[in-house]
Amino acid sequence: HVQLVESGGGSAQTGGSLRLSCEAPGYTYDTYCMGWFRQAPGKEREGVAAFWTGAGYTYYADSVKGRFTVSQDNAKNTSFLQMDNLKLEDTAMYYCAATYSAYGCSLYMTYTYWGQGTQVTVS
Repeated sequence: HVQLVESGGGSAQTGGSLRLSCEAPGYTYDTYCMGWFRQAPGKEREGVAAFWTGAGYTYYADSVKGRFTVSQDNAKNTSFLQMDNLKLEDTAMYYCAATYSAYGCSLYMTYTYWGQGTQVTVS
């Protein structure tokens, strides 16, 4: 069992920035997807961004393209989600997730392991 540990949530003003981190200690697959998801009250969970460690491919939802950047420190098994130019609609609980993949990622695939979530509030 892999426990994902998230950090970095909080409050920001519109136009501001936040950086989320997700550590996956003990995750030993050479190629895997690290995904970021969010869920606002009363709304379905949506995929935000993903990173495939096999070749460094990144994937983004249209709603965050050009504003959010996903990256990965493979040596530390840690994923980062840099969120810039935040909007009110970015307010949500953010979750990171991980799953093995040999061929790339999708924001719609099934992720095996999930973090506990971290709240992001934009005002």
